[in-house]
Amino acid sequence: MSFAAGPANAGLIALLTDDVDVEGKRVLVREDLNVPLEGGRVADGTRIRAAAPTLLDLSERGARVIVMTHVGRPAGRVVESLRTAQLAPELARALGRSVKTCDDCIGPVAQAAVAALQDGDVLLLENLRFHPQEEADDDGFAQALAQLGDIYVDDAFGTAHRAHASTAGIARHLPSYMGPLMATELEILDGVLHRPRRPFVAVLGGAKVADKIGVIDRLLKLCDHVVVGGGMANTLLAAQGVEVGKSLRDPDLGPAKNILAEAEEREGRARLHLPVDAVVSKSVSDEAGAREVKISDVASDDMILDIGIDTAKHFRGVILEAEMVLWNGPMGVFERDAFGAGTEAVGQAIVDSGAYSVVGGGDSGAAAVKFGFAGKLTHVSTGGGATLEYIEGKDLPGVAALRKAGPA
Repeated sequence: MSFAAGPANAGLIALLTDDVDVEGKRVLVREDLNVPLEGGRVADGTRIRAAAPTLLDLSERGARVIVMTHVGRPAGRVVESLRTAQLAPELARALGRSVKTCDDCIGPVAQAAVAALQDGDVLLLENLRFHPQEEADDDGFAQALAQLGDIYVDDAFGTAHRAHASTAGIARHLPSYMGPLMATELEILDGVLHRPRRPFVAVLGGAKVADKIGVIDRLLKLCDHVVVGGGMANTLLAAQGVEVGKSLRDPDLGPAKNILAEAEEREGRARLHLPVDAVVSKSVSDEAGAREVKISDVASDDMILDIGIDTAKHFRGVILEAEMVLWNGPMGVFERDAFGAGTEAVGQAIVDSGAYSVVGGGDSGAAAVKFGFAGKLTHVSTGGGATLEYIEGKDLPGVAALRKAGPA
């Protein structure tokens, strides 16, 4: 079976299906198990639970399952607090079976661990990013990983936008397949991009307009409404000449001014909605000093840390009319109670709308979990950056590598 991954990623890709013979074979599976850790334990196992069905299916079909992932940003060196062994108990619970671990992902240690596997066993390799060659897409490192397997499966949508050895390199050396989780992610995003239900509302937050200008431009053309909060809104407001104090914003307002100019054209473009009030404080840590002000009353030493009540009400009204919602980015510093009400209000509005809802992973996914919305939304993606780049129309290196490998 083959898969056409949308116009921007067109081409046939072999899918991992029931008719792929995996019994007795060493199956190298790239998953994105980069989850938050606290005190040596998994703090949020959403990505692990999302990956589990693929791994369990392979195990039940008699494969010798070898799981690759990265954790955190160790910058090419061993960091004890980022060892993957900490993930094994949570993965074992999700699979309902034991998970073996080892202290490296290549070389004699990894080779011995793989050689000891029996059919159905699951082995979790050590953090890929303990080796600097991983992020450099070093071909020698990719070959060393490939030596551990007979088949390669890329099921890690969250890392598909990275041209790393484990996401792009291995496909040059092994029969390669796209995993079910990644295929589902792409199918859902293709539906959003090419078969939108209307009214279609995009909810954007987070920071850096400059990094997301391509995404915003596409959504302004695709959606009926785009509502913006967070640091992204601060930049757009500053580009309008509004005082945003010490708030997080882009230093270069040029891209934001271009977005505003495009939005003003309106013909064939979405209506852009920005905050009219905000929750401010003198610093992120000063929760006791949080207060609500109109956008026009933000002081030069204030930080905008959440949208205000009036903005939340306005955004809610827009969202409740939607038939489809794409949400990427929080409305403020939602991790702190004093600055989380806006993000929670937006999430609740999406749930109450009954719209087909897609959450773009990353901080949005974390917020959905924190406020209890994750199970009430249509789809919470396992990818943050990958979602944005796919929406923008960029060719994802992980997907391109599978396409170039051709049907296995």
